[in-house]
Amino acid sequence: MSEFALDLNDEQKQVRDWLHGFARDVIRPAAAEWDEREETPWPVIQEAAKVGIYSLDFYAQQYFDPTGLGVPMAMEELFWGDAGIALSIVGTGLAAVGVLANGTEEQIGTWIPQMYGDVDDVKLAAFCSSEPDAGSDVGSMRTRAVYDEAKDEWVLDGTKTWATNGGIANVHVVVAVVDPELGSKGHASFIIPPNTPGLSQGQKFKKHGIRASHTAEVVLENVRVPGNCLLGGKEKLDERLARAHERARAGNAGERVKNAAMATFEASRPAVGAMAVGTARAAYDYALDYAKNREQFGRPIIDNQGVAFQLADMRTQIDAARLLVWRASWMAVSGKPFTAAEGSMSKLFASEVAKKVTAQAVQILGGNGFTREYPVERMHRDSAIYTIFEGTSEIQRLVIARTLAGMPIR
Repeated sequence: MSEFALDLNDEQKQVRDWLHGFARDVIRPAAAEWDEREETPWPVIQEAAKVGIYSLDFYAQQYFDPTGLGVPMAMEELFWGDAGIALSIVGTGLAAVGVLANGTEEQIGTWIPQMYGDVDDVKLAAFCSSEPDAGSDVGSMRTRAVYDEAKDEWVLDGTKTWATNGGIANVHVVVAVVDPELGSKGHASFIIPPNTPGLSQGQKFKKHGIRASHTAEVVLENVRVPGNCLLGGKEKLDERLARAHERARAGNAGERVKNAAMATFEASRPAVGAMAVGTARAAYDYALDYAKNREQFGRPIIDNQGVAFQLADMRTQIDAARLLVWRASWMAVSGKPFTAAEGSMSKLFASEVAKKVTAQAVQILGGNGFTREYPVERMHRDSAIYTIFEGTSEIQRLVIARTLAGMPIR
């Protein structure tokens, strides 16, 4: 177990500087164009693949960093470049985490490489959990997976929504109900291989922010996948369902039991916090530089306390958010339990900081900040997503409160 440290080691610093250079030189110059186009920035993803950022090897190196800081450090730098493009680059990672959290070694080795492809043939993956009537309320999920024992196949039907890379991905990871009696405890995750009949893209959403990231519905109509596409395998699933039924019969239906979707979100929430920190830092950096150079009444506007104090608060909040993210990431890799919902805590605080800091950056730039000629306007739009996806701020507060009270998380 690594000791918790507040400084990156030399290797981590080299990776950070490399990522920062890519964000500065490749992502930022393309940000405004792809935000306006509202399309997946394939050329930028291709460049990320060429230099090794969009790859299984790079993601694995950061994911298995013994300090736990590899992923949050990488996310912060890429999202400092631009949130929409960065999400297109890292969106596949959520599906990969779904497989890592729930899959067998064989499934991990088989499917994660297919999610990324290679430099000459870049692929994407999508994690599909939310539904039109089941976002935060995962217990209301309707997508069903029924086992066809005669053919050793699972048959999936339903509609997923808000899926990053949904419909255009090579591999989809879909959470579905296998035992309706158990509510959220009766869920399982499935791999949908490339070109599987019955899977199609539904509505593509036109969004307020992160517009360079593809978000769409995924429709499943009589989608049949082999039995080995159930993440973790049927034997493990049957054992888990049997335990859940036994608890229900014993009157302990409220006991906390981790389900497939929750396992993925628990592993990824500090990473989302790091994304928010990156966006907040980008807005702060731009506002600070602007305040130093913009003159009014014969002096730089940073000489005015009204501006200077805002920048002081912005920097303080960004650093505090980063510390919460790093603590949660270190705790996760060290096997320390989130006894106070520290993962949700980091995501909640960083998300709220991103919204506040980007709004302050717009205010510091005044009229310029309200135009698309300056990037803080886009950063402010992008920041809104952090308090919504992978658990709203309200849900994070609920998780924290119920954890503190010793109550089950449903």
